[in-house]
Amino acid sequence: MKIAVSAQGKSVEAAVDPRFGRCPYLVIVDTATMDAEGMDNPGALAGTGAGVAAAQIAADAGAEAVITGVVGPHAFEALSSGKIRAYGPAKGSVRDAVEQFQAGQLGELQQPNAPLHAGDRRHLT
Repeated sequence: MKIAVSAQGKSVEAAVDPRFGRCPYLVIVDTATMDAEGMDNPGALAGTGAGVAAAQIAADAGAEAVITGVVGPHAFEALSSGKIRAYGPAKGSVRDAVEQFQAGQLGELQQPNAPLHAGDRRHLT
């Protein structure tokens, strides 16, 4: 299974970024092998559509799930339409997040857990 993890770097040792749409990178991890590929997230600096852009990267990479902290309404809709499930909140490194997922320690998001255009982090405090 491939999982996209919102991250602050491009490796499994990078810290998880709590923002899905505005994370600088998505690390795509194959849970069977722990092979990983870090991808730039063009949505990180976009004026609008950040979450949808991140969801498209995850879909294009073949991810069946994303691990993150918060997902806004447009990102959640884009993930749902692509049949990609969102899990979180995750902490620690990308590797830690995948291990938390595999151990059943992350909850599946049933709805967006961030307000629209939440990239300014006010909802994280």
